[in-house]
Amino acid sequence: MKNNEIKQMTDAELNSQINELRREKLNLTIQSRSGQLTKFARVREVRRDVARIETEKTARLTAKING
Repeated sequence: MKNNEIKQMTDAELNSQINELRREKLNLTIQSRSGQLTKFARVREVRRDVARIETEKTARLTAKING
């Protein structure tokens, strides 16, 4: 997911997307622990996407507070 895609999302879409990504991360972790995971790079992608969304949410909150 690109930063410009994230910036175009609404707050509700960001919350929905982050919940979906966290569920996917949980599933990937379970697959990894059980030895069924084939796409190891996806774990890293999901973790970074969650961080990007959290960063955007923080930036929006800061912008609201500061004016």
